[in-house]
Amino acid sequence: MAYEKVNSKGVKYYLHSRGKLYFFSKKPEASVDLPAGNWDVVENERTGLPMLKKK
Repeated sequence: MAYEKVNSKGVKYYLHSRGKLYFFSKKPEASVDLPAGNWDVVENERTGLPMLKKK
């Protein structure tokens, strides 16, 4: 199941992975689920882009 996040501006983002690097994109192809462990999804206040952050 792919992880998706709708930001405060109403734009839908999907989580992607390249090895240990996780990033959000607007494209749903090849999206992944949240990694195992304690992670929070936070949003950059200025740009609205979601980011993963360790708890």
